[in-house]
Amino acid sequence: MSEPASADAPRRVRWPINLLLFAVTVWSVFEVGQAWNGKAEVPGFKGWLGGWPFAVPLLGILLFHEFGHYIAARFHRVPASLPYFIPFPKLSPFGTFGAVIVMPKRIRSANALLDIGAAGPLAGMLVAIPVMLIGLAYSTVGPRSESGFIQEGQSILYWLLKRIVHGPIPANQDVFLHPTALAAWAGFLVTFLNLLPFGQLDGGHVAYALLGERQNRLARFAVFVPLVMVLYNAWVHVRPIVLRAMKEGWGQQNWMPVSAATVWISIFVLLWLLRGVSGANHPPVDDPQLSPKRRVVAIFTLALFVLLFMPTPWAVF
Repeated sequence: MSEPASADAPRRVRWPINLLLFAVTVWSVFEVGQAWNGKAEVPGFKGWLGGWPFAVPLLGILLFHEFGHYIAARFHRVPASLPYFIPFPKLSPFGTFGAVIVMPKRIRSANALLDIGAAGPLAGMLVAIPVMLIGLAYSTVGPRSESGFIQEGQSILYWLLKRIVHGPIPANQDVFLHPTALAAWAGFLVTFLNLLPFGQLDGGHVAYALLGERQNRLARFAVFVPLVMVLYNAWVHVRPIVLRAMKEGWGQQNWMPVSAATVWISIFVLLWLLRGVSGANHPPVDDPQLSPKRRVVAIFTLALFVLLFMPTPWAVF
């Protein structure tokens, strides 16, 4: 997950570590992309390189996101490290958990806080939206199987873009994503998670720049949003299975839809861990005055969070 990390200002350049982590992340994302592109059985470097339709756009989105933060921080003379990418081979469906940038815990002005917090998500989306349109153009529409398929999260923005490219989707059919569209969707998911209005996340920075101390009250409720969504997914996806099992037998059911709640459980745990490390409250700024133009940017960025919100980010049926 990408965020300006809550830490002291970096005192020295550690670019060899940044470069090594990025290289491992490139390897990991290409390896995952190889599977998404149907090249898993192709041996050696040629097969690995076959992951590029997924890996190249996803890495581009993440790089724009991270360097959006970095350039904004340098513009405001805020010490910032280069991005530390987080490779996650094998276990992550994307091959990475994004990146972090080490910055001072406290930023002096609301204007700088807004610029740094919003620059990453906005820069990433400048790449993710056209990549999504290109990927959807290569995607196909077909009948959805009754079981054994992965359902990606549906946000308002994602639905609108699918509608633009493919028009109304008939009942019992869906868009089968090209790896490039899947990479853009992963960029949407990363941006959505980063814009949660909590603590040191990008959304926490933007909301605090706009709302000031009122954001701290909002953050106390935001940490429970994932728990509410777990209950929602349990009601929508798990409850029907339990009711059928009570009539037909527990061993006769497909329990894979339980996965619909697992992403939100992970997010809930992550927010509680962040709360323990850096607290739910955002550090104060010395100059809380936000310029009118930046106020518009803050509102737009938080509106983007609404457009990217996914009630069920990921599920297997």
